[in-house]
Amino acid sequence: MGNNKLRPIAIYLPQFHPIPENDSWWGKGFTEWTNVAKAKPLFKKHYQPHIPADLGFYDLRLAESRKAQAEMAKKFGIHGFCYYHYWFNGRRILERPFQEVFDSKEPDFPFMLCWANENWTKVWDGNSKEVLLEQKYSREDDIEHIKYLLPYLKDSRYIKVDGKPVIAIYKSGLLPNVDETIKVWREEAAKENVELYICRFDCHNFVGEEFVTPNFDATIDFQPFGSSFKAYQKTRVAKRGASFLFRKLFGISKVGDLLSNRIDYGDYVNFVTKYKKPTYKLFPGISPMWDNSARKKKNYFMLTGSTPNLYQKWLDYIISTFKPYSKEENFIFINAWNEWAEGNHLEPCQKWGTQYLEKTKESLDKL
Repeated sequence: MGNNKLRPIAIYLPQFHPIPENDSWWGKGFTEWTNVAKAKPLFKKHYQPHIPADLGFYDLRLAESRKAQAEMAKKFGIHGFCYYHYWFNGRRILERPFQEVFDSKEPDFPFMLCWANENWTKVWDGNSKEVLLEQKYSREDDIEHIKYLLPYLKDSRYIKVDGKPVIAIYKSGLLPNVDETIKVWREEAAKENVELYICRFDCHNFVGEEFVTPNFDATIDFQPFGSSFKAYQKTRVAKRGASFLFRKLFGISKVGDLLSNRIDYGDYVNFVTKYKKPTYKLFPGISPMWDNSARKKKNYFMLTGSTPNLYQKWLDYIISTFKPYSKEENFIFINAWNEWAEGNHLEPCQKWGTQYLEKTKESLDKL
């Protein structure tokens, strides 16, 4: 990286390879690319499908693909990847790419883990009530879980704060007693002389002071659904509303439905750059774009009109206003590196090429 003042971490999805579970649930050979490739525009000038450029439709079982990703990220100033980690009471899923990164010691690129602790459902088919994999929380599972993770946390490439490996929980509000889970994790890690730095994501329905406890070391702003999102929605409802005809055209029954489904990226950036930040320790987040209509048949959400210049405006604002909490508490989280079916990626696409990455490096090089 061109500087050591900030550490940009890109959130990384390990979905791009077939697994038996997805074969069973969605059809033989299913990966995220399946949804990406079949996406179609839903209205005039709607950017779909998002087709990858430089890295192609890669398979994350290939070491060459993982190496190319890391080399590209490093070239454009990304410090490391935050891999989603899936754990269902000892059952692992989509673990192969990260496991091979760990086992092979390649690529030599910093990483951390975020426990994506949601149930897996058929929400993509509009049937969120059908549970495919369920989370069941317990003290015994907390112990087993952190013991499983400790070898990874000790890796020399693992991202740390003052020697403490950084681990994140995606939706901490789902845990029945998150403070007890954190306590167990810290106690078990201490038995192996490991001190943890534990973060939570501010995201979706788990945003704000009420979900912050002293047992967390910090919070991560998960954009575009982070600390500023609810405030923005309320502002739009108050200021703009929506005509009956417009709602009827889009089959939307309430103003709130419209406002939550489609948002102008530039308008949101303007709001975020004026938004009063929470007072708790919050690492800033940014999203280059978002459109999950490729993945979801209904109830999709999109940020329309994103451009590399608007993204850079947001990033420049973060860089100019974020004061690291200490020398190593200096993270910016970019959501995401490769969420292709959510139209949310720094990786090059055929429309924009490497422009989002170029703007990232330009902004970081100003430091």
